[in-house]
Amino acid sequence: MKKFIVEPEFWELFPETQIGIVLAKNIDNSMESSTEIKKNLDEANENAEKFLGAAVFSENPVVSVWRKAYQQFKTKKGARSSIENLLKRVDKGKAVGSINPLVDIYNSISLNYGLPAGGEDIDTFAGNLRLTKAVGGEHFLALGDDEADNALSGEICYLDDEGAVCRSWNWRDGQRTMLTEHTKNAFLIIESVDPEREDVLEAATQKLAELSEKYLGGTAQVLLVTKENPEISLD
Repeated sequence: MKKFIVEPEFWELFPETQIGIVLAKNIDNSMESSTEIKKNLDEANENAEKFLGAAVFSENPVVSVWRKAYQQFKTKKGARSSIENLLKRVDKGKAVGSINPLVDIYNSISLNYGLPAGGEDIDTFAGNLRLTKAVGGEHFLALGDDEADNALSGEICYLDDEGAVCRSWNWRDGQRTMLTEHTKNAFLIIESVDPEREDVLEAATQKLAELSEKYLGGTAQVLLVTKENPEISLD
């Protein structure tokens, strides 16, 4: 039985973090994104401007809270949270474009709610998925790269028995576990380090599940991972 486990080394740094999970099972991600999914993503790009009110980009609250979090562990130089990377595109007038239905859905959620969101193919995991500090040297081949760029010692990463799944918390996904047109069972995740946004996280996770079922079929189970509930079954 595969599990997702957030290990004690993580909670020592981030005891108030809450992680919303959607287990999307028996989905069909094989088609191009529908007109409606693309429209939702376009609208989310526009809606995201509400998070960019500060004159200095890094001082926007949904950016600064993650900047502070990333100062607590070892990262590759320049690594930033996925929500910062999306908002930076919006801030520069470069809209986040369509990739595939499931990625478009979670990107629209991320932009609408101002939280990092991502996803992996459950069937590609080697053993349990863990969120923890890397020992260092865990194999990682990022999306779009031709050469491995392995994890650093002390870096917060999603790991399985074959290496890193996502580096620097939610910075970059790996090719081995990425969502593709062949994905049938997906692990979708939304993260919050701000306890005052608990209601936002809950709403975002529920909406992610709703849209997954609406557009991709199958079933979508919603779960919450906290320090008090640090592991869930992926089966």
